[in-house]
Amino acid sequence: MDKRQLKRNVNAAVADEHLQTALSRATAIFRFMRELTFQGLAVDELRSQIRAIKEWSIDNLPDLIARFTAEAEAVGAKVFVAPDAAAANRYIGELAMERGIGLAVKSKSMVTEEIGLNAYLRQRGVKAVETDLGEWIVQLAEERPSHMLAPAIHKPREEVAKLLAKTIGREVVSDDIPSLVAVARQELRQSFIDAGLGISGANIAIANTGTIVIVSNEGNARLVTTLPPVHVAVIGIEKTVSTLAEATKILEILPPSATGQKISSYVSFITGPSRTADIECSLTIGVHGPKEMHIVLLDNGRNQMRDDPVFREALYCIKCAACLNVCPTYQAVGGHVFGYTYAGGIGAILTAFLNGLDEAANLAELCLGCGACLSVCPAKIDIPRLVLALRERIVEAKGITFLEHVFYDRLLPNSRILERAHMLGRVVQRPLVRRGLIRGVPFSGVAKSRSLPALAARSLGSRVGNAAASQPATTKVAFYSGCLIEHIYPEIGEAVLRVLENHGVSASLPKEAPCCGAPARHAGDRASAVAMAKRNITVLEDGKPDYVIVACPTCGQAFIHDYPQLLAGDPVWEPRALKLAARTVDFTRFVAKVTNAGSAKPSISVDDAGSEAQQPEVPRTKITYHDPCHLKQHLGISEEPRALLKSLTDYEYVEMAGTGACCGFGGSFSLKFPEASGSILARRLADVEASGADIVVTACPGCVMQLRGGIDKRGMRVQVTHLAEVLAKGLDGRT
Repeated sequence: MDKRQLKRNVNAAVADEHLQTALSRATAIFRFMRELTFQGLAVDELRSQIRAIKEWSIDNLPDLIARFTAEAEAVGAKVFVAPDAAAANRYIGELAMERGIGLAVKSKSMVTEEIGLNAYLRQRGVKAVETDLGEWIVQLAEERPSHMLAPAIHKPREEVAKLLAKTIGREVVSDDIPSLVAVARQELRQSFIDAGLGISGANIAIANTGTIVIVSNEGNARLVTTLPPVHVAVIGIEKTVSTLAEATKILEILPPSATGQKISSYVSFITGPSRTADIECSLTIGVHGPKEMHIVLLDNGRNQMRDDPVFREALYCIKCAACLNVCPTYQAVGGHVFGYTYAGGIGAILTAFLNGLDEAANLAELCLGCGACLSVCPAKIDIPRLVLALRERIVEAKGITFLEHVFYDRLLPNSRILERAHMLGRVVQRPLVRRGLIRGVPFSGVAKSRSLPALAARSLGSRVGNAAASQPATTKVAFYSGCLIEHIYPEIGEAVLRVLENHGVSASLPKEAPCCGAPARHAGDRASAVAMAKRNITVLEDGKPDYVIVACPTCGQAFIHDYPQLLAGDPVWEPRALKLAARTVDFTRFVAKVTNAGSAKPSISVDDAGSEAQQPEVPRTKITYHDPCHLKQHLGISEEPRALLKSLTDYEYVEMAGTGACCGFGGSFSLKFPEASGSILARRLADVEASGADIVVTACPGCVMQLRGGIDKRGMRVQVTHLAEVLAKGLDGRT
């Protein structure tokens, strides 16, 4: 899919009101149920166990496949290891032809979607009927599934009712979900009876017993695997584990991560054609009669991924779709925009190996890098890191454009050139600037959902020089401002320096520090990112500071995580990168530690919901906090800024709904996909409005830019400010 088509698809998805309604409903329910179910569980420990199981399984995958094949065939099943989609389709198609089968029933299976099995069978005269409710709906609509868990998540129930009414020739009540299910049951019942072939997927394959495990919330999977005389299960090879105990451990986290259930309605353990034991939530056990069973273990690029030291981690995925339910991009555009079977960041990675690097090239740009997926992944897959690695592979194969070369290799690494560009930009922007924001920009998409920031009259360095404070101090601190604070929001930098000075910390500004390299890194330009990393390490070693303070979490992420990764294995630079990482501290964490914020009760107690337990005599300004993604998800800082705000007695702190939700900035994402960025922003601004806050505080200049621009565009009477500015105002006794 080329870039223009991708952007058209993104814009169409954002403009589709039915899609937006459906996505908002479903993903919100999944997130709520997941959080509810995980309460009281040792989630981190369980995730670590799943990670260990999947790591060992992928490391030993050839042996596990051989063991599974032997055990399954020993109990009467036939196992075929398919190297690719064509081989898998051919095996199933020939089986149907040999048995004279004209009708097949299917339970939900993303891997059969991956290989295009339905279309293949149709070409050979075999009708394949989807019997999962969601899969049946998208089959009737002649669409593809848009979610690994809920195939018809993109359709609101009102649209589903119309589709079913058209199918059965009578009206269906959309608000009555049981009636929708009843229609499916009535229409599909005869197909189960008439079908000669049942096709299923499987969630787990157990090597030691040759057992497959199928998890479902609908009884159709039971019927598909038991009523037809022939059953074919199609399974990705990466789903193989060694023992029943390992499979059980996966089942502890799969339903809670997927649907927020402690256990799914149906969990089927199938061992051979004559030994099918079905374990339901009621713990009843039924044993069914003999039948013909075939198991297709699908490679289709998975071994290539396994052999890749970077991307083999993607094979740890248990297909729970928790990452999609928290992905801001997915919530804005749905799954069809990704063009292939699998959506989201993990989908872009899988597409690269299953469909080719060219097909994944543009999909990788849909990732904001917010890190929400990593926070919920049962196997702790670092999807944001893998997406960055994918972008690097794409740049290695295709190169970068001339403009990108100028931007990443000439402009950002050179602070002097940046300063000159700043001076020129001030002149160019002058006719468009009103109250510090650019209005009337002739960029229809970029400025549609937000006003744009103007360059500051003077950069931070030209305002304060290199020495920000003169008082002697035992602790040496360097303040790295970053591009946005240096050139757009120098007032944030001045506030940082004032707060530090107030606490007896003398901070200096590094001379000629370049960009942190995050824009180049996120664009896949590894060479430029490495060059800027080395330059910054050299600059920040000057003066041997005890700490390097950052007030932009993206810069903090670069110093703490990216530099050690970029320079790993270099005997000279890796140790220096690790030293910088160890010295780097985000401003909020540093100040919270200095002030001991959060260790003592504020003068007016505030409960968990942010409401006051004791009403003050004079109404106070309501203030709320927006978590920057890089600060919360990547640096693990969330409580410190809240503790600092709650300690300010001049304000009434209120918590926003959607804690940790992304604002949609994502650096270049907001430029490449402004409509999607605006959709994500709109949801966040709805949270702001619902909070009733007068001031939104955040700890990232990028979030300040996005929120402030969106609020201005909508004419909302809400201020947006950086935490450092709030703390600095408190030093003057002003609110």
